[in-house]
Amino acid sequence: MIMLDRICRFIANNNMLSNGEAVVCGLSGGADSVCLLLVLNELSEQIGFSVEALHINHSLRNDESDRDEEFCRILCEKLDIPFSAERVDVNAFAQKHSLSCEEAARKLRYEIFSAYSQGKKIATAHNANDNLETIILNLTRGSGLRGLMGIPPVRGNIIRPLLEVSRSEIEDFLESRNQKFVTDSTNLTDDYTRNKIRHRIIPMLEDINSSVVKTTVKTSETLRDENKFISNAVRKASGMCRSENSFTGLEKYDKVIRRRCIAELLSENGLPYSNERLKECDRILCSNGKIDLNRKVYFISDGKTAGITVTDTEKSHSEISSELIIGENNIFQDIILECRIINCDNLRKIKKVHKNLTFYYLDYDKISGRAIIRNRRYGDKIQLCGRNFTSSVKKLINENVPPELRSTQHFIEDEKGTIFAEAIGIADRVKPDENTVRLLEINIKRITSAADSEWSGLIDTKKE
Repeated sequence: MIMLDRICRFIANNNMLSNGEAVVCGLSGGADSVCLLLVLNELSEQIGFSVEALHINHSLRNDESDRDEEFCRILCEKLDIPFSAERVDVNAFAQKHSLSCEEAARKLRYEIFSAYSQGKKIATAHNANDNLETIILNLTRGSGLRGLMGIPPVRGNIIRPLLEVSRSEIEDFLESRNQKFVTDSTNLTDDYTRNKIRHRIIPMLEDINSSVVKTTVKTSETLRDENKFISNAVRKASGMCRSENSFTGLEKYDKVIRRRCIAELLSENGLPYSNERLKECDRILCSNGKIDLNRKVYFISDGKTAGITVTDTEKSHSEISSELIIGENNIFQDIILECRIINCDNLRKIKKVHKNLTFYYLDYDKISGRAIIRNRRYGDKIQLCGRNFTSSVKKLINENVPPELRSTQHFIEDEKGTIFAEAIGIADRVKPDENTVRLLEINIKRITSAADSEWSGLIDTKKE
């Protein structure tokens, strides 16, 4: 079928899936995700990957939410695809963290995706129409090139195989398979911003150009190519000019390169920025001066070297470390990090998500030399599962770790570097795979931790 062939090429061109990998399909029961599940199932044998499905019940629509979950369960039974379901209280989470319902659902959804994705890919059903909606939304709010590219085909271990397929093509595909799906009633209203774009703005654009969805796919591809070119130039400039949190010689480069380098520096240090803030920093970098970025954090230039100066106490915190043992490890009061070795003949038998999201699994035989358990170190970096690049731990903490957890966050390193960061994940080089013989199971028990109450009650794991 033409659509399947296009999707297969898109998967190959973006290195989404390869022989021997496992992919978890985010399955809501709607047309897009049902199409994604069928496509992955049909391509799995051809490419050589395995498929399982994950449904997240947001508990927002009462009986309708339960109906969707049951539909997904029955569909997976019919296709003989392993199925898991998670139930979250979006309203409670949104209220507690002062988030919109949309943002709370998205945050919880990706937290669960992350928990399920140890050593696996996560596939979401974003399509070409979703991409156009995202571009319009970003354009309306104000955006640079990255925002105008729309949704990335791959982000970490998250893949989007349907990104170049239109919603009408998806519906035609399901009709050709005589496959039913469910409809989320909230998608029929204009209560959410995306629905307003979907129901009002895109139809008007289609009146101007009936192929607007298709042409946007081509535009996004062009912009991604151009962004890749710029990103490569930024990486080279940063490699030549950056040392820790400062630059020397960056003023010789074009302002596009300079500002992106500055943006990366600020982002890695958890510092928010706007286009105006980048312009201010760039002006100082090319001359001299000082800007207060965030209370005691400054961007400073003396005309030769420019960078951020942090006057908090982060660098001076006491360092704690101990040799990792099989059994109970205790480097923080009232917190136990328990390790045990599991002989593993079949990774599918290992349940990788605990109710409180405290279980982690590493390939024990991939650990290099002696393993150390410790607290965080300034400048920590880790290459997470499914990523081909190294990330700043500070940036990952700012994005993913509640403030009350950070002072007692566990890290494990071997002779080659960091292999585990609590609440963030494991290093790609120690992830379990089909050749894994022994798993190292890590279970963190927080006896009286406030961070434990942060997560408990939000997720109810249903064992399938």
